[in-house]
Amino acid sequence: MKLPLVYQDIIGILPHRYPFLFVDTITELEPGKRVVGIKNVTSNEPFFQGHFPGNPIMPGVLIVEAMAQVGGVLAHLAKPVSEEEGKPGMFFFASMDKVKFRKSVVPGDQLIIEVETLRAGSKFWKMAGKVFVRDDLVAQAELLATVG
Repeated sequence: MKLPLVYQDIIGILPHRYPFLFVDTITELEPGKRVVGIKNVTSNEPFFQGHFPGNPIMPGVLIVEAMAQVGGVLAHLAKPVSEEEGKPGMFFFASMDKVKFRKSVVPGDQLIIEVETLRAGSKFWKMAGKVFVRDDLVAQAELLATVG
C-alpha cells in the first residue's frame, strides 16, 4: 500500500465515519509492527461545543480513541485476507491500561499518533500508543483490541 494513506484509503479500512473518525492520514507503516497517523484538530469539532465553552479542550477519551483507530489500521493491514471473507475481521477496542494525559489538546493542534504492536494474535492485539503535538508528548496508553 502506498503512503500516505488518506481519507479515502482510511474509510476503506476502518468502519468509523464522521463525526467519529479520528484519523486523517497514515504517514508511516511497518505492517504488523508500527504505524504513525495524523489527526488535525479543528475548532469545528462537535465535541468542543460542550467541552468546554470558552476553553475548548479535546476530551482525553477521544485522544485514546484516536490511538485505537490508528492501531486498528495497523492490525487490519497486518491480518491476512481470506478468499471467502474478502477482508479481515473487524477489530474492537477491548481495554486500555497505563493511560496518561500530559498536556491539553486544543483547536489548531495536530496529533501525531504513534502505535506499535506489543503482542499480535488471532484473537487479541496489544499495542502501545503515544500521541504528540509537535515534539510534546500529550498522551500515552496500552491498548487491547479483539478480533470480531
